[in-house]
Amino acid sequence: MYDALERIVERPAPFSRYTAEDLWTDEHTSAQMLACHLDPTGDAASRNAAFIDRSVAWIAARFEVGAETRIADLGCGPGLYANRLARLGAQVTGVDFSARSLAHARGVAAEEGLPARYVLQNYLEYRTKERYDLVMLIYCDYVVLSPAQRRTLQGVFRSILAPSGALLLDVHSLAHFDARREGVRFTPHPEGGFWAPGPHFEFCQTSKYEADKIVLDKYTIVEPHRTRTVYNWFQHFTPEGLAAELAEGGLIVEETLGDVAGSPYDPAAHDLAVIARPRAL
Repeated sequence: MYDALERIVERPAPFSRYTAEDLWTDEHTSAQMLACHLDPTGDAASRNAAFIDRSVAWIAARFEVGAETRIADLGCGPGLYANRLARLGAQVTGVDFSARSLAHARGVAAEEGLPARYVLQNYLEYRTKERYDLVMLIYCDYVVLSPAQRRTLQGVFRSILAPSGALLLDVHSLAHFDARREGVRFTPHPEGGFWAPGPHFEFCQTSKYEADKIVLDKYTIVEPHRTRTVYNWFQHFTPEGLAAELAEGGLIVEETLGDVAGSPYDPAAHDLAVIARPRAL
């Protein structure tokens, strides 16, 4: 038992273990994630519906979205942004590796006859001859990726952006990092719960890596027949640090904002957003 508990509270090297795809593709957990996405009042998997409506209205105005606008929504989930933008006439491509989420997105698009198509793929591997006027990576997806994965993604951005196209993404700030606290939480779930349909025990260890401004939420789920661990990493950024990282990938930050609804940048806020464009060759 002691050895098992030691493994539960072990602090791995930053981004040395990666399980994000399992979180979104597991049969039970993906259903829980979809339910969180579709909760109009919650912010667990997507921001609440009121914020998304405000965000889409700002995006439409800021990027002059219309019938000729080509948009790629990377990590689109169940199409909460993509289908809203398609209702404005934009030609939207959503990319995600959750089959369950895409089934929902496709169902809504088909029912309404929307100009949206959905690609079941890890966006790190997305390749196409299409060039987009706007590429979006929303709800801080960028922060869960390792430095190597972020470099790969920057290559994807460059390859799919039109020469005059724009990238919109948001990240967690240092204020968010400062607000997190280390600790271990133990929760029994005799009737099942988010992580498993049957009885299980959940251990959640939160670790902070001060030098790298990284937080790890490490979940160990103990079921009668198996034990599994989910690693949720979160990189935190300053505007200057994010701009420098994107510049190394050939993307120049044009504007720094407070969020993807166009709020002014606030250093005390937990998130920030940027608009970036490909560096001219």
